[in-house]
Amino acid sequence: MGRVIAIANQKGGVGKTTTAINLGAALALAGHPTLLIDLDPQGNTSSGVGIDKNHVDVTVYQCLLGLQPAEKAIVPTQLSNLYLFPATVDLIGAEIELVFLEEREKRLCRALNGVHDRFEYVLIDSPPSLGLLTLNALTAANGVLIPLQCEFFALEGLTQLLRTIRRIKQNLNPDLSIEGVLLTMFDVRTLLSQQVADEVRRHFEGTVFTTVIPRTVRLSEAPSHGLPILLYDPRSRGAQAYRTLAEELLDHATQGSR
Repeated sequence: MGRVIAIANQKGGVGKTTTAINLGAALALAGHPTLLIDLDPQGNTSSGVGIDKNHVDVTVYQCLLGLQPAEKAIVPTQLSNLYLFPATVDLIGAEIELVFLEEREKRLCRALNGVHDRFEYVLIDSPPSLGLLTLNALTAANGVLIPLQCEFFALEGLTQLLRTIRRIKQNLNPDLSIEGVLLTMFDVRTLLSQQVADEVRRHFEGTVFTTVIPRTVRLSEAPSHGLPILLYDPRSRGAQAYRTLAEELLDHATQGSR
């Protein structure tokens, strides 16, 4: 069974989608079959790997509602070993429709039965909220990767996320653990980035990835071309950072949970 990692933080703009796409690409390029699940109604993970959402027939939405099996939704990307479970704006309706379904927090877990064994890693790009879609991601996952931007108020709201993770571990998913906190948007030119990084490492001692994701123009440009940074500019600082993160994640997997 592959390792399922939810990439979650209820704050928007912290690098969840960028991390899902580029960590997934780095794992795939390292030879590990990887599935990206786009669980954000904006569908940015889907477009960020070059999938035209206007030509997708089956999406996460239909699979969460039990209307289609997951194997009909999964599509290949431009990278060998990297596959996508796509989303479109239809997913907005799932937050309301799931309320009326039995075991509504476990719909994604059910949908993945029979398909995640095909992959060594499954990465879930969660929406910027703690609603039913994020609860589904956390219930289906083995681990949670928390991107945290190196900006003022970085730790704001994390208490609520950590409380939610504890409750899900107690009531729905006892196997859930924190994979690690990932520092993103690090600007080497500012003292603030270093101060925030130091504060986060003190706050989450032993749980923060050594790898830091820099703030770069190339990382921001890559999604508009439908490419992971490792294809768009493989020699860039952003590409190297995600390769290093993948190596750290793989090392972590051989050493056990944090």
